[in-house]
Amino acid sequence: MNELRRLTITEMHDGLRRRNFSAVELVETHINAVENEQLNAFITKTPEIAIKAAKIADEHFLKQKDDIPPLMGIPVGVKDLFCTKGIKTTACSKMLENFIPTYESTVSNLLLKSGAAVLGKLNMDEFAMGSANTNSYFGPVENVWIRKSDGAKVVPGGSSGGSAASVAGFLCAGALGSDTGGSVRQPAAYCGVVGIKPTYGRCSRFGMIAFASSLDQAGVITRSVSDSALMLEIICGYDEKDSTSSKRTVPKFSSFINGDIKGKRIGIPKEYKMDGISDEIVHNWEKVSSNLKENGAEVVDITLPHTKYAIPVYYLICSAETSSNLARYDGVRYGFRVDADNLEEMYSLTRAEGFGKEVKRRILIGSYALSSGHYNEYYEKAQCIRALIRNDFIKAFEKIDYILVPSAPTEAFGLNEKPDPLIMCINDVFTVPASLAGLPAISVPVGLSNAGLPLALQVIGNYYDEAGILNMASVIEQNCGRIVNSLT
Repeated sequence: MNELRRLTITEMHDGLRRRNFSAVELVETHINAVENEQLNAFITKTPEIAIKAAKIADEHFLKQKDDIPPLMGIPVGVKDLFCTKGIKTTACSKMLENFIPTYESTVSNLLLKSGAAVLGKLNMDEFAMGSANTNSYFGPVENVWIRKSDGAKVVPGGSSGGSAASVAGFLCAGALGSDTGGSVRQPAAYCGVVGIKPTYGRCSRFGMIAFASSLDQAGVITRSVSDSALMLEIICGYDEKDSTSSKRTVPKFSSFINGDIKGKRIGIPKEYKMDGISDEIVHNWEKVSSNLKENGAEVVDITLPHTKYAIPVYYLICSAETSSNLARYDGVRYGFRVDADNLEEMYSLTRAEGFGKEVKRRILIGSYALSSGHYNEYYEKAQCIRALIRNDFIKAFEKIDYILVPSAPTEAFGLNEKPDPLIMCINDVFTVPASLAGLPAISVPVGLSNAGLPLALQVIGNYYDEAGILNMASVIEQNCGRIVNSLT
């Protein structure tokens, strides 16, 4: 492999600044890799846009070496959930197979303005619904990691599986993803890369194709913690086009990564020590906790008593919001359409053929939960319990600074293994609570399983403390080392 592709964003920027290589050379190397990729990570490729950005970057680097945006000339990918002006945006659904937006999402626009070289749109679970990236209309994404015990291909996680696989497979240096119940953190864990979901409201949702509006949040996936800080600095900020966007000042996250965690209190919730979690993950959890103690942190036991309700609450709320958000896809306004003899039949056939199985399942669940006879019993009650889950975290953060938990209960499962929907839901058991509470959280790799697959832990922080969790994650990264796939 060309060694340029193995560099981190920080290393690429430094190399461009020193003129060790040109942005065009860097981007062309990645374009060639994308053209020949075998992971099915990219579904729409935009080499002309990437090359144009690279040429502009080279002009900047020739004129000056300082004060150049850290992503200028850096090859990145964008999850196909973010609308891109003049470029096909499908949410990996037949319903939007040929949809070309006339506007740009705020976060992808910020990437473009920073000078990043966008290589294309990345595969995902349809409408971001899934934990394995096997629900895409364009076919499943493969993880770059292979299970040693039997040589089996494994899933990259979901729904941002294309984003995680492309970064782990050195197809791009960083990728834009979205996280509703763990869709950045869980695939990052399965692929051995870093994934961060900021506080709900830190990033604009304008131009994101909605799944569950009270949960959806943009995030980033990179190969190092410092790279995540750089990308996050670019995409965070207030946007008047999004009523849920926060006006909080966005700090320079990268400047807070100093490795100093002395005196920080780290909580270990007893409720996360549940049945079904891998012994190898528990071992790494304990090992990292000890390492953090050695670095001056204090590790304490805490309780988050309503954790056990997180999964049913999440699936009720997100399904209800899904049924509402996806009602717009009716064959009338835009997107896929089936011609029929009357309007009602056209609606029915369009939605039956345009949506995949998982999407239809969640629409049905959500419609039932919102129906007049069940609204109070299901949706309203779920919102009440969501408030209790949020309050658990608020009380915990009165005594601690961070929470350390696994990112996923097991390593990645086989691509051809088909767990039932309930098992798939349980894959999100460690990521969903932070999403329900709207808290920032980051997944960082901590080692490999006996089968040679990545394992990861997650740091959850208080509201708007992205800088703190990035610093804590950097200490974990330093102690555990970065995971690099030798097969790529």
